[in-house]
Amino acid sequence: MAVTVKAILGKTKYYTEVTAGENKIITDEPTDKGGQNKGFNPFEILATSLASCTAATLKMYIDRKEWEVENINVEVELENFPLTKRAVFKRDISFEGNLDDEQIKRLHTIADACPVHKILTNDIEILTKFS
Repeated sequence: MAVTVKAILGKTKYYTEVTAGENKIITDEPTDKGGQNKGFNPFEILATSLASCTAATLKMYIDRKEWEVENINVEVELENFPLTKRAVFKRDISFEGNLDDEQIKRLHTIADACPVHKILTNDIEILTKFS
C-alpha cells in the first residue's frame, strides 16, 4: 500500500502544511531552532507514527478478543544520534483495564507487529528526484 503526502513550506520559516488526501497537519520547528513552534517538528511526527500505529494495532486486537480495556497508553521517546547514525525509539505501553500476564505478553508481540514498527525495523531506502 502506497501512501502519498505533500509538504508545502512557503515564506514563513519552517511552517509547513502537510496534506494526505483530505487531511492536513502543520509542522514547524521549535523557537530555539528558528521556527514558531506552531506544530509538531519532524522528529515528533516520526515518533507519533509509531505511537499511533501501535495503539491502533493493539486496539484492533483487543477488540477482536473482546478484552476489557478502557485505555491504551503509548508513549514514544525518540533519541537521535547523528554522529553514530543511530536512532533509539523507547516505547512505553500501558493499559487501563482487566488484563492478566498472559494477555500482556501476547500484546507485546502484537505491538511489534504494528506496520510502522515493521517499517522502522526493516531495510529502508529513500529514492529522491527533483522536478
